[in-house]
Amino acid sequence: MSQLQESSSLKRKRQQDLALVSGSMTDGERVLYNLIHSKKDMGMWTGDMKRETNLPDSIVKKSLKLLQSKNLIKEVVNIQNKGRKHYMAAEFEPSKEITGGDWYTQGSLDTYFINLVKDVCLKCIFRQKVATYDGILEWSRKSGVFTVEITAQQTDEILRALVLDDEIEEVKSTGIGDFSSVPVGRICYRCKRKGGIRGEQKPGAMASIPCGVCPRINFCTPDGIISPRTCVYYQKWLDF
Repeated sequence: MSQLQESSSLKRKRQQDLALVSGSMTDGERVLYNLIHSKKDMGMWTGDMKRETNLPDSIVKKSLKLLQSKNLIKEVVNIQNKGRKHYMAAEFEPSKEITGGDWYTQGSLDTYFINLVKDVCLKCIFRQKVATYDGILEWSRKSGVFTVEITAQQTDEILRALVLDDEIEEVKSTGIGDFSSVPVGRICYRCKRKGGIRGEQKPGAMASIPCGVCPRINFCTPDGIISPRTCVYYQKWLDF
């Protein structure tokens, strides 16, 4: 079955499921569902629902609970206003404006993951001396460090951040020396400083391993529940 056929099949099933429960909907549920559904992947804040529908607060709350129990809507985290209750029709996935994009997890910026991707990219460039965008992306995906696949956009954003942080520089291949494996004129990257992946000073090396950015580092002990012996990221880094 093609993706188009699968999408059409899912849409028909969704419409059938909606038809089954629509008969049992109250007027309040129907008004709110149609309004929320019209917002698609942006969803809607409860305050805006009340303002646009003029429904009493008690009706809005009760209707939202019933719609959730019927799996017609879901509550999502809006990173721009985390304290507000935000709802979306169940068939849609939140847009990047709502979730914050690939670098956010459950509404919070995943600094651990960001630093891990940065360090893997730096290690690739440092080892190869000169590396292209495609080469860095492929190397990162094959590293075995990540439990999810790194996207092309994520790699591009990290490389731009590393350039701004003065960790690497973007250059064009000359085709000679370190650039011998890269076609002339091709954009590539190289570390700006020698002697270490994160600079010359060794004390800063802690930032290039998972422990340096781990949010659980204060709870990590040799024989504890959180331990270097049981840490998946630490073991992968050693193997890497």
